[in-house]
Amino acid sequence: MTPLDLNDISRSVIKLRAVIPEDALTANILGSQRVGNGIIIDSTGLILTIGYLMTEATDVWLTGTDGREMAAHPLAYDQVTGFGLVVPLQELDAPPMAIGSSADVRAGAEVHVLSARDFAPPQSARVLTRREFAGAWEYLLEEAIYTTPAHAHWSGAALIDRSGALVGLGSLLVRELIAGEETDANMFVPIDLLKPILPSLKSTGRADRPPRPWLGVYAAELAGKVYVTAVVEGGPAQRADIREGDVISEVARHEVRSLPEFYRRVWAQGPAGSGVALTAMRGSTQIHLNVRSVDRGKLLKRPQAN
Repeated sequence: MTPLDLNDISRSVIKLRAVIPEDALTANILGSQRVGNGIIIDSTGLILTIGYLMTEATDVWLTGTDGREMAAHPLAYDQVTGFGLVVPLQELDAPPMAIGSSADVRAGAEVHVLSARDFAPPQSARVLTRREFAGAWEYLLEEAIYTTPAHAHWSGAALIDRSGALVGLGSLLVRELIAGEETDANMFVPIDLLKPILPSLKSTGRADRPPRPWLGVYAAELAGKVYVTAVVEGGPAQRADIREGDVISEVARHEVRSLPEFYRRVWAQGPAGSGVALTAMRGSTQIHLNVRSVDRGKLLKRPQAN
């Protein structure tokens, strides 16, 4: 196999900067100034990035390989996968990155992590494992890709295989247990999740599927219990009087002992707008609550048409 020219492939990864209104739903958690990576994925210059970088952005700026900053338009965000799309408003002097198959990436595989040149040079890594990932913000991936060593600029970074094709999108810095010791690693969203939804993301700005019910809860799993760590101000959970510290024990009379169980039971109640019956422990008191879920996408600020 011909050795990869990683510096050449990394031309397809560019710096992305987004500005978000201070009163946006996500501003309090994610900030109003966000910086990370974007990946050119087709001949029109379409940019793939991790959605939290550009969610609710009013202004997006891209830095090309020549150092020029140019405006872009936030096109789409999918909260199920976490993918975001951005359209540059000027031609980018860089090629698209080939899209590969994340299904072929196994534990132990040699991979490379590419960020914008402003951030760091290409970095070699290995796939530590493929497994489920549950985020505190009502987010679940069936089989995320975990790599080590960790890359310092993971947000929207490109994970490429030995052929130079894109197989994952950088999402998080996580802690993993290796040989009995905790170490930093990165979590990547598998690129195969993009393929079936890309046409609808490009045409409508969202995936062609019913929106999931969203409660506005942040939760953590500990010793077989699901704890509420925070609720979104003005969200469904807060309106239903769910509070920080509550322990959710049942969803629709089904016991839940983990974040994945909790999320799957909530999503099984129907599309956004469905009522979700919860049983929780508040101290020593058992409480029963009904939360009227919503479509989170409708609460997010939408970009203005250009």
